[in-house]
Formats: sequence, C-alpha cells, structure tokens
Amino acid sequence: MTEQGQVLEKKPYNLRERKIKDAPYRNMIRAELADELYDRIMNIIVLQKKYKDPNYSAKDLAKELKTNTRYLSAVINSRFGMNYSCLVNEYRIKDALHMLIDKRYAEKNVEEISTMVGFANRQSFYAAFYKNVGETPNNYRRRKLENNR
Repeated sequence: MTEQGQVLEKKPYNLRERKIKDAPYRNMIRAELADELYDRIMNIIVLQKKYKDPNYSAKDLAKELKTNTRYLSAVINSRFGMNYSCLVNEYRIKDALHMLIDKRYAEKNVEEISTMVGFANRQSFYAAFYKNVGETPNNYRRRKLENNR
C-alpha cells in the first residue's frame, strides 16, 4: 500500500518500470559516427555472435570499437533505445525462443539453453526472459509444444 491507499503491483523477478532519462550527452553524438558505430555494433554483437559470450562486456565492445564506454552507451541508447545489457539480452532471448521449441534441442533443459545463449546464471536468464516474453521459459516451451501437437 502507498500513502494514498493505492495497492502497488509487485513485479516478478524484481523488474522495474523503465524510466526515460534525459541525458544531455545524447545530443552531442555525431550522426555519421553513430551510424557507423551502429553498423559495427551489429556486426560484432549479432553477426559475430558475441552476445553468446557471458564475459563479453560493454568495456570489451568499446575497446574493440576503439571508443570509450560512455560514448558507446550513448550510441546504444540513441540508436537502439536501450542499454548494452538489454541489447545483448534481447539477442540471447531471441536465440532461446528458437532453441526452446526446436526439436534438435528437445533433450536440453532450460538451464543448458540459457548457458548456450550466453547467460551467466539461471536467475538472469529467467528475469530477462520474463521481461522480454512475459512468461517463464518453461511455460513458453510447454505452451508452444502443446500448440504444435
């Protein structure tokens, strides 16, 4: 209960509402450079599948792009509308969605799939999955497999 007597809904996995922040440095990004970095970020994160490496950090990406993490963060925020972790997790979840219902991975449990797509632990996988999909990985798998019968 809040002071006004309203009931606050408890979000699963400690998820919070996304706050839109007005950061002045976002206006200082040069469009041409941001576009170039966007392409290079996509190449590294998606095409080279660096999102599957649980130890690959924003710092590593910045070093590879020969920029600093603050500028990289600003570019990711302005071009993708999210932070580095959300970006990486989005691609991990996309992979997991396919693997959870792909017959080739039917013998793999959810924890094995979470490791295969780059999550360091079960909790972060479940939280990111729920945030992106709105249900647990087990629920998703069960529901999709029942619908395909």
